[in-house]
Amino acid sequence: MASMPKLLHNTSFRVLLGIFLGLALGVFFPELASKLKFLSDVFIRMVKMCIGPVVFLTVVQGIAESQNMKQFGRVGGKALIYFEIVTTFALLIGWFVASYWQPGRGLDASTLGTQKADISAYTQQASEWSWLDFLVHLVPSNLVKAFAEGDILQILFVAVLFGLALLHLGQTGQKVREGCDDLLKVLFKMLHFLMYFAPLGALGGMAYTIGEFGTSALLPLGQLMLCVYLTMAVFIFVVLNSIMAVYGFSLWLFLKQIRSELLIVLGTSSSETALPQMMDKLTKMGCERSVVGLVIPTGYSFNLDGTSIYLSMAVLFLAQVYGLSLSVAEQFQILVVLMLTSKGAAAVTGGGFIVLASTLAAFPSIPVAGLTLLVGVDRFMSEARALTNLIGNGVATLVIAKQEKQFLPNKDIWVERKTPLS
Repeated sequence: MASMPKLLHNTSFRVLLGIFLGLALGVFFPELASKLKFLSDVFIRMVKMCIGPVVFLTVVQGIAESQNMKQFGRVGGKALIYFEIVTTFALLIGWFVASYWQPGRGLDASTLGTQKADISAYTQQASEWSWLDFLVHLVPSNLVKAFAEGDILQILFVAVLFGLALLHLGQTGQKVREGCDDLLKVLFKMLHFLMYFAPLGALGGMAYTIGEFGTSALLPLGQLMLCVYLTMAVFIFVVLNSIMAVYGFSLWLFLKQIRSELLIVLGTSSSETALPQMMDKLTKMGCERSVVGLVIPTGYSFNLDGTSIYLSMAVLFLAQVYGLSLSVAEQFQILVVLMLTSKGAAAVTGGGFIVLASTLAAFPSIPVAGLTLLVGVDRFMSEARALTNLIGNGVATLVIAKQEKQFLPNKDIWVERKTPLS
């Protein structure tokens, strides 16, 4: 009994308790539970209001401290190459598993589409999206708008310019940098306070998911869910674990350090809720702030391993439900399209469905209306996507920091392997 007060002060335990309470409410009091989404929404909003300033200040500090823009550019280039290789690998893994398992085979689309979900918003955004618009959107029309709308890529663009300007201002720049450092400490203290509300956010998110969609939606599409979850587990514990082992890291030690963030993401179904804390923890693990500030925000748009796995499996699942036999050429074309669209629309609200809609629009043999089959279980699979995305971005940051010799291990956290990559 004496240890109970200590447990209640542990963030991971309290969030886990919130998840279980939300689960129980969703099962036994679904009508009440479906009204608790506001708890999750409020918590996500509280964290999101800090994301923009934290990303901005971390990137500015990283550039100002590095004093080496050539290295900063090299980190960005390596990050984009890493993202493309790993997310393409994730797409292929999802595709091969779905081809072998065939979770959609034998299912009748007419019996699954009972929710009559409205997907018009996704299909409209998919038809309007283009790479040119995406590139133009990277540059904000004004500084305030980027922060007001919380657009991570626009904030990153502004932060890089601001950091470059500081480098050329000598003593004045040094004073501003010190001020940025103080502001960053204040923001992380704010986030520390906000984490007291994390259990409520997790409770609301889980209660809403179970109460609103119910477990009945899981039964007909249970094979797809099982397929997605197992594939993402294999990706984390085989692929990402192997990458970390090559660079002398322990995946288990890493997961142990971010367990609170993992539980928050599990409860809220959003990896954004853990973005500021991940940046802070990766810095404390030993990564240079300049690497963390560039890789993590960029990764949230371009390194979505979980989303990539889900996208390839979802497209193939729909083809199987409708009894379509895709040729090798068609499969290759779909994968190429997914490689491109999964990066561009990643930062858009409902990005996964928008990418699916745009991909299906390019291949009319698979009905876009098939998206309605996934709406009921999408929320249940979003946890797996968000967790895999979070872990994947953390691994990317550690690997690139190690490659750039911008990693000084915290001995209280890491016990490095005997044969790390030099």
